[in-house]
Amino acid sequence: MSAPPYELIGGAPAVRRVVERFYDLMESDPAYAELRAMHAPDLAPMRASLAGFLNGWLGGPRDWFADHPGVCMMSLHARFGITAATARQWREAMARALADSEVDRNLAAQINAAFARMSENMRRD
Repeated sequence: MSAPPYELIGGAPAVRRVVERFYDLMESDPAYAELRAMHAPDLAPMRASLAGFLNGWLGGPRDWFADHPGVCMMSLHARFGITAATARQWREAMARALADSEVDRNLAAQINAAFARMSENMRRD
């Protein structure tokens, strides 16, 4: 049996680097302005939440899921009116964050493919 993506990516420190880079890009690159506008002014809670979610989603500690029993990502995001443009911005920023964080290309491609499906399913346009 192969290691879970969480271990392959480098565990919690690597996940945190990806998340920090993702939100740094969202805050600094005008290409992601529409996506940024959907978030609260203070991104610190989202940085922590996304890192926790990704840790569990990638096969690591499931603390986020224990702290949020029964929470469905699709339902959680339904109120945001995600469009094709904001879904694309999210995917592109996350792909850049994975690349900038030097995640293995094959692993990043697998994660990006899953993120593409996830973001398309969250669209409300």
